[in-house]
Amino acid sequence: MRVAIVGAGLGGLSAACHLAGAGHQVTVLERGDTPGGRAGRLIIDGYQFDTGPTVLTMPELADECFDAVGLSRPDFVSFRRVDPMYLASFADGTVLHVRHGREAMAAEIDEVCGPREAAAFHRFCDWLTALHDVELPHFIDRNYDSVLDLARPLRAGVQLARLGGFRRLASKLEQFFGDERLHRVFGFQSMYAGLAPYEALALYGVITYMDTVAGVYVPEGGMHALPAALAAAAEKAGVTFHYRTGVERILLAHGSSGPVRGVRLDDGEILRVDAVVCNADLPVAYRTLLPGLAPPRVTRRGTYSPSCVVWHVGVRGELPVGAAHHNIHFGRQWAGAFRALLEDGTRMPDPSMLVTIPTRDDPAMAPPERHTLYVLEPVPNLDGRIDWLRERSRVRDGLYERLATLGYPTDVEVEALVDPLDWERQGLERGTPFALSHAFFQTGPFRPPNVDRRAPGLVFSGSGTVPGVGVPMVLLSGKLAARRVSALEASGRR
Repeated sequence: MRVAIVGAGLGGLSAACHLAGAGHQVTVLERGDTPGGRAGRLIIDGYQFDTGPTVLTMPELADECFDAVGLSRPDFVSFRRVDPMYLASFADGTVLHVRHGREAMAAEIDEVCGPREAAAFHRFCDWLTALHDVELPHFIDRNYDSVLDLARPLRAGVQLARLGGFRRLASKLEQFFGDERLHRVFGFQSMYAGLAPYEALALYGVITYMDTVAGVYVPEGGMHALPAALAAAAEKAGVTFHYRTGVERILLAHGSSGPVRGVRLDDGEILRVDAVVCNADLPVAYRTLLPGLAPPRVTRRGTYSPSCVVWHVGVRGELPVGAAHHNIHFGRQWAGAFRALLEDGTRMPDPSMLVTIPTRDDPAMAPPERHTLYVLEPVPNLDGRIDWLRERSRVRDGLYERLATLGYPTDVEVEALVDPLDWERQGLERGTPFALSHAFFQTGPFRPPNVDRRAPGLVFSGSGTVPGVGVPMVLLSGKLAARRVSALEASGRR
């Protein structure tokens, strides 16, 4: 089949590799100059910044993309293990190195929190592994056609229930650990799903598995090296890429419905294809590329994840002693901070903050004796109560002061701040890069599907559809989209 992919983000690139490997004729249309989408690259005066995700987990899912076209990932990009995976700092002055490997992490917990907590960590890892082994093949790496699919296979659902997957994540953490610091270290990952640990179901502990058990990695050359490598592999496999090429509309046989007939580009050219994989943010895609085709109800009535402010900073000076690649600085408040963010639509009081230092392991990303800092604070999305036109400079100054207090270099040479209004301008609904939250009724078969029966041949990938948010999930979304296209071809329905 002739397939057009709209957008060369990670989901689109994954779909391109899997589709090419299945023998389809694939063309990728990307509005920007380079592949990557949100996993892009910003270069200012010799400083190189990754503009999207900074944490890579489950690298085998990236390997699957290269395997699909008969190529080997190490021939295109190398991955380096990050250890410690995180340096967690707490308001009481204590620190915890989140180590790669069970034994190393247990030893760290033993030293900081005591032997009882270290023993509990082994049991916790066993639980996370069992959770992953049930969820990945049966609930995550699959397409859904009906809510009834949740019950097939029934045995997997029963196993998930027995593991306590339908309890709250916070209560499961309390079941394992008495130390509140460990509740934070192993619970903050629920934020990737747009939920507080006290409201997230325990089944979302699978996100914690992805870094705590499976490990954190970084591509040599920064995160943008991954989409660049995927594009190179896809191109070698015969995929055609057109950059600086915007799509104005996805063409359906009956205007606002019917089988896919092609795409109309911004310059008016029409590309005739049999199927389209749309990697644009799903609710925005319905509004801008599919006028007249009503989007799924959940995209209009659902709850969206919080957003974030990202401050890209190029600095001169020495790093704090012991600084790691990823540094999490927890504020004093925890439950109250989540309530402010998720319920009140305001900034967290004494917010927690992530500081990633790519030059800690890859000095070539900055001029000599300089560093790049990626500073992230979770903030409400545009449904919140913040006027970003007024708050933007205040947030920037607050981040600067916090960095100085924590001992980071603050001789700023270049900078770029990204707030929810900027995310919205990049084509992200409600100004959040984390899409719909993963509340239970916005997950699996309840999430916007990756096909629309009113438009055969239209398939979605990316964080707005199944399986959801995060680099591993988005790579899987491309694989699932490719399965949909191949199934369409096999059925002969166009």
